[in-house]
Amino acid sequence: MTRQDLLLLYEYNYWANKRILSAAAQVSQEQFVAPTSHNYGTLRNTLVHTLDAEASWRTRCESGAFGEEILETAFPTVAQLVQRWTTEEQAMRAFLASLQDTELDRLVSYPIDTGTRSRVLWHCLFHVVNHGTQHRSEAADMLTGYGHSPGDLDFTVFLLERNATQPESKP
Repeated sequence: MTRQDLLLLYEYNYWANKRILSAAAQVSQEQFVAPTSHNYGTLRNTLVHTLDAEASWRTRCESGAFGEEILETAFPTVAQLVQRWTTEEQAMRAFLASLQDTELDRLVSYPIDTGTRSRVLWHCLFHVVNHGTQHRSEAADMLTGYGHSPGDLDFTVFLLERNATQPESKP
């Protein structure tokens, strides 16, 4: 994995997030906080969990510490969530831009209940994107049920849209 590979994955991640958040902006306030059968209970809680995981992993990768937990109640509206996510996106992009390829194999160590766990940095960063994919799919299901599908979230659709605005780079 190279930094360029990670940057592409995060471009996808933020493209997909924007599609979800744009669709979420179309739901009513009642729908945003309505209970569902999904793991985090509501559209808001699912999105906040995804944001919280991204921010926590960024902090963990930068410093080895856990970030402060982001609470669902801090975001009564989609607009407030979008604002906070924009700040997190900027912080993550700055962190990714600061990395060198040689750093991607370093170990990130962090405390867990039974001691300390260590993971390779790029594995942690890949996990954030993969985790986001899981919860975006749950959010997309909720949004579609509310009549506001975010559309296709496939990586290949992202690449097609991206390549329509810039030439595809060669591997």
